Amino acid sequence: MKQSWPLVTRSLEKLGVACTLDLVEGSMTVKTTRKTYDPASILKARDLVKLLSRSVPAPQAVKILEDEMACDVIKIRGMVRNKDRFVKRRQRILGPNGSTLKALELLTECYILVQGNTVSAMGGYKGLKELRRIVEDCMENIHPIYHIKELMIKRELAKDPELANESWDRFLPHFKKRTLSKRRKPFKITDKTKKVYTPFPPAPEKSKVDLQIESGEFFLNKSAKERMAREKREDAMKEKMDAKRAERMKDYVAPAEPSDDAEKKKKKKRKKEGEDEEGEKRKKKKKDVEEES
Repeated sequence: MKQSWPLVTRSLEKLGVACTLDLVEGSMTVKTTRKTYDPASILKARDLVKLLSRSVPAPQAVKILEDEMACDVIKIRGMVRNKDRFVKRRQRILGPNGSTLKALELLTECYILVQGNTVSAMGGYKGLKELRRIVEDCMENIHPIYHIKELMIKRELAKDPELANESWDRFLPHFKKRTLSKRRKPFKITDKTKKVYTPFPPAPEKSKVDLQIESGEFFLNKSAKERMAREKREDAMKEKMDAKRAERMKDYVAPAEPSDDAEKKKKKKRKKEGEDEEGEKRKKKKKDVEEES
């Protein structure tokens, strides 16, 4: 800053504005003098100090003193709460090797500097307005590439004089969200149907001690409790053994024998099939005899 301060003072002297740099306090001040002829020059000087404080190089920051040049400092830290998410979205403005930033500079005709928690921009009013919209959308998880495509199409459409008084909506891309926001369904769905109102609260669930008192187990001594538990285990073992034995015995169960009625029906079917075959053979013989005669 100390090396570039002479350039700042020379450029402000042309407008009749005085400036001082205090390295001890770390402050920069600008003020009007008797030589100041333009009232708006102090506002330009204020913008110059603002850009210098945001680490904009002095040769670039001095251009703000031109008439058709404006600046905008966009604060982006408050737009995203999570720090990791903020860093990722800020990186999207830069792009790989600064390619996205370069494309935005060319399309908006603005100088852009992403520094810390702010985005500093210099350029025309129209370009700054577009750039602010792109940066805010980027912080709201809309990638800058969509806006870059839109700006490129607009630039090509602006070259055609026939489309000057027409709407460009039919030419611009309309991007839709790929993933719809689905509400998470709970694992246990509670029944929200209206129930009959009762002034009494529901009965509390019985504890383990209450259940033991009801069954009489609570009043048994230690040996009786052990015997009861052993009997339960033995009963459970017997049930399992019976179930396994029944499964093993399934293989030795004799198949069901056909009844007399079923056998009679089968015989009748066979007779009918035999009679049909004999009738067909007779018909064939008759046809053969007729053909020979």
